[in-house]
Amino acid sequence: MTFGQAVSTCFSKYATFSGRASRSEYWWWQLFVFIATFAIVFVFTLIDEEAGSIANTLLSLALLLPNLAVAVRRCHDTNHSGWWVLCPIYNIILMFLPSEEAE
Repeated sequence: MTFGQAVSTCFSKYATFSGRASRSEYWWWQLFVFIATFAIVFVFTLIDEEAGSIANTLLSLALLLPNLAVAVRRCHDTNHSGWWVLCPIYNIILMFLPSEEAE
């Protein structure tokens, strides 16, 4: 999966917590979130420091649901419950595991 496909898929499945997300989809999405956050905060901080903080908050809220959704779908892809997203340390390990065949 390419960068554009991953971002497009995550936005089209904005609040879809069922299904599976490949490792590449998850990491391309995380790269997009990092770049978007950096760019928005950088641009708005040049205008005003408070504007950068507000822009970061709004972007974080806008991307919260798709971020959770892709993380839950990634857990499903490794044949684990989506609730593992709540356990940060184990969740990090799950994100690096290869995909497993669906049952």
